[in-house]
Amino acid sequence: MHVPVLLKEVIESLNCGPGKKFLDCTLGQGGHSREILKSIGPQGFLWGLDQDQKALENAKKTLGSFENVKLIQGNFKDLDRISQEYEIADLDGVLFDLGISSVQLDSPGRGFTYQQESPLDMRMDSDQNVTAEDLVNELSERELTEIIKKYGEELWARRIASFIIRERKKKRIQTTEQLVEIIKAAIPARARRRGGHPARRTFQALRIAVNQELENLSRGLEAAVELLKSGGRLCVISFHSLEDRITKKFMEKKARGCICPPRLPVCTCEQRPALKIIRKKPVLPGPEEIRNNPRARSARLRVGEKTGEVLKKRAGE
Repeated sequence: MHVPVLLKEVIESLNCGPGKKFLDCTLGQGGHSREILKSIGPQGFLWGLDQDQKALENAKKTLGSFENVKLIQGNFKDLDRISQEYEIADLDGVLFDLGISSVQLDSPGRGFTYQQESPLDMRMDSDQNVTAEDLVNELSERELTEIIKKYGEELWARRIASFIIRERKKKRIQTTEQLVEIIKAAIPARARRRGGHPARRTFQALRIAVNQELENLSRGLEAAVELLKSGGRLCVISFHSLEDRITKKFMEKKARGCICPPRLPVCTCEQRPALKIIRKKPVLPGPEEIRNNPRARSARLRVGEKTGEVLKKRAGE
């Protein structure tokens, strides 16, 4: 069963309460949304968004007792269009719970995990065309190296890519087991003895690339801020440094005021902060949560609040 991460902290950070309106951009199994719905009561409303049809089916069961909820299949990169189509606006809070859920990770046949034999798929939306198998067998060595290094932060990226190219000349790489064996062969034995499973970073990198997770996150965050009312909260849970870095830089940018050069005596850009950062440091799971749910150990929660200010264009534009 999927256990929602930082559940108590999310409900508190969103300032949940009766009659409020929320958007869960990563509905998953509906764990966070269920608690949000309990807190807002029948007068409130929640939209739940997920690109994974299987996740939506599971969430429908989780949230079946609530009538004030709308479940939508879609990617938060399309939030501008989705918000217009479903009349989503003036929200009290938006939640992003990034990465991959325990249910997705453990689902046979999805190819997300290096711990069981499966086709190399890794698509969160099964309707999209590109799979991890396509990337592994069709990208150049340089492209594979860049993906594994950038999205997996893997020190042995070039060597792993080289071994993949060598092995796919012999036989197409189609399963997780094939790829795991190639990665193990590429990483020297002394390096495999530390840092967890040797395939972890490469699998993360391929999953991010297949689903374009980082590019989509930037677009989703931008659209989410526009949907918040003044005082509304943006909460983002990330599970690796790349997601957290994007979220942190985005919130810092939105919290920035005047960007005029210091030498100008008067502000001409008229830019005002769109967000107020609630906590400079991310909220982390406590020892008890990590003990009960080890997959929560890398979670980071960042929170921003929509200000009453508006961002204005530079004078003369």
